[in-house]
Amino acid sequence: MIEIREASIADAPRLLEIYDYYVRNTAITFEYDTPTLEEFIARMENVKRRYPYLVIEENGQIEGYAYAGVFKDRAAYDWSCEMTIYMDHAERKRGMGRMIYEALEEKLKEIGILNLYACIGYPIEEDEYLTKNSAEFHAHLGYTKVGEFHKCGYKYGRWYDMIWMEKIVGEHRTPKKNRTIPPLAHRD
Repeated sequence: MIEIREASIADAPRLLEIYDYYVRNTAITFEYDTPTLEEFIARMENVKRRYPYLVIEENGQIEGYAYAGVFKDRAAYDWSCEMTIYMDHAERKRGMGRMIYEALEEKLKEIGILNLYACIGYPIEEDEYLTKNSAEFHAHLGYTKVGEFHKCGYKYGRWYDMIWMEKIVGEHRTPKKNRTIPPLAHRD
């Protein structure tokens, strides 16, 4: 049975275990060192103050997580956010990534987010550390490439590009007044 739910701080050790694989074995994240559990929890708490942070479980085992974050830290950007997803590396390509991303997208629409952005490590040439899978995953979900930065990330002795992808999920009407997205009310 597959369930998607809001992440809790108690989930942090498993989420960090999932993330650790990508830090140590891939250029999907440009982070060199896995954060400590305390650092990871602080990151989670920061996200959860304002945005949804979801986990996907299969038969009670967390297989991945996805969350939204600040796109740019200025009030005028409050209708936009940056998306992040990590799946257990052994559980990819089973449709759960799509499921959790679509659930996150729905929650973001409920709080008035209109633009979704993904910052993606992109190989100049695919290698054992980075393929185009993440960009292809996002394209399959309706994201389009809107920017590319060349040789901006260096990991494993080679340079990698980074791309931005965008998905518009709401109608851009003229708001009655400026606003800042309030913190989400449902927090554990």
